[in-house]
Amino acid sequence: MVQQGELFLATPPDRLSFEKSAWNNGYFCVAGIDEAGRGPLAGPVMAAAVILPVGLTIIGVDDSKKLSPDKREKLFDIIMEQALSVGVGSMTPADIDRINILQATRRAMLAAVQNLTQPPDYLLIDGISTIDSTIPQKTIKKGDSLSLSIAAASIIAKVTRDRIMIEMDAKYPGYGFAGHKGYGSAAHLDAIKRLGPSPIHRLTFGGVKEHIHCTCS
Repeated sequence: MVQQGELFLATPPDRLSFEKSAWNNGYFCVAGIDEAGRGPLAGPVMAAAVILPVGLTIIGVDDSKKLSPDKREKLFDIIMEQALSVGVGSMTPADIDRINILQATRRAMLAAVQNLTQPPDYLLIDGISTIDSTIPQKTIKKGDSLSLSIAAASIIAKVTRDRIMIEMDAKYPGYGFAGHKGYGSAAHLDAIKRLGPSPIHRLTFGGVKEHIHCTCS
């Protein structure tokens, strides 16, 4: 039932329920935020922030992990075309080693927000950790499956990071970055043992730190 003063109603499992709650409270530039690359042994952690037009639904947008690479690439282009603003941020493997992956992820998310061309007035963040911003924000567990804006951000972050790792495969051959994107597959772990860590490996991560005495050929 619509109550006086409400502009939008959320009917679970509405993928815009969190956005509608923000819109109903007067926030109309809602940015969904997600990351890609917390778990890999190599490469940056990437974050994206996406502001979608009020009421927009993009068919097929979901948690990037549930989508095929081809589907992610197609949706990436649609999101970039239809979003009001998209911002990305990243932290390097050296950053991750210096301040730990959680803090690096939070900083990448903050950078993504700061790189939006349209300032948001509300943030929906995947997970349980807030970021160091005065903008009102809400964390959502499994937000990439529950919020369209966060799901869109997950696709932008994932595709952007995957493209970087494909470039790194050409720069540092032998590790298979184009295939596993830096995650700890058996082939990747074997390559680290044989070749030693590359300049983009996270030296504080298990599977890598045991081999820091090695040098990359």
